[in-house]
Amino acid sequence: MKKTLTNERKERLAALLQLSHELGNPARPLSILGEGNTSTRLTHETFLVKASGSSLGSLTKQDVVECKANVLLPLLDKTGPSDQEVDSALMESRVDAGAKKPSVEALFHAWFLPLPGIEFVGHTHAPCVNGVLCSPRAREFAEKRVFPDEIVCCDVESVFVPYTDPGLRLAQVIREETEAFIRKHGRPPRVVLLESHGIITIGRTTDAVRAAMLMAEKAAAIWLGSAALGGPTFLTEETIARIANRPDEAVRRKALKM
Repeated sequence: MKKTLTNERKERLAALLQLSHELGNPARPLSILGEGNTSTRLTHETFLVKASGSSLGSLTKQDVVECKANVLLPLLDKTGPSDQEVDSALMESRVDAGAKKPSVEALFHAWFLPLPGIEFVGHTHAPCVNGVLCSPRAREFAEKRVFPDEIVCCDVESVFVPYTDPGLRLAQVIREETEAFIRKHGRPPRVVLLESHGIITIGRTTDAVRAAMLMAEKAAAIWLGSAALGGPTFLTEETIARIANRPDEAVRRKALKM
């Protein structure tokens, strides 16, 4: 029996809340207080996103806003709109005029979700990842790989976004850098790294978003640990390509719903 839009929305909302609670779990401080945000696509026209100022760890359905993508996406092609214009568009994008204000980062969520194979987006300020992203080696962390599972969960490289003012300009630069990745690899990335800011992971399922987020945090912790011993030592391009294309790893990605 075909799912109704109402049932589909309930399932997407439940999945989004679960993902949000996992990414905001205080025992795993990827995001604390009002940091970070999550989203999921509902239809070709609308998506759900965390409300501004809400906490991922305690997110409720009242803290999730349904937005119209076609109100937000045209902003990405504008030069120099005021903060007030952006705020007005965010409020106008709400399907329910009584809902809370969407996060300003709803702008990049609106752009990611129509990409092929992307259904969920997560953004956190993971501490080990930020430990590297706030260092001179931030770009290197995006471009290099140090162990096989990092390739499996985070792809052969990540998108790197130089520090950019959060809001509309950040969403525009994320689009530019992600489009460059897609031209190079022929597919969307799994991980986008924001210099001196945080990490975005995207995927078909909440499992894919979670796996990339946690593996990137593990990779950053390994980077920080190996740096104390003169490292890290990077995998070669040949090794990375071998891991990325192994049939058994493809089976594992499928089992992990990635």
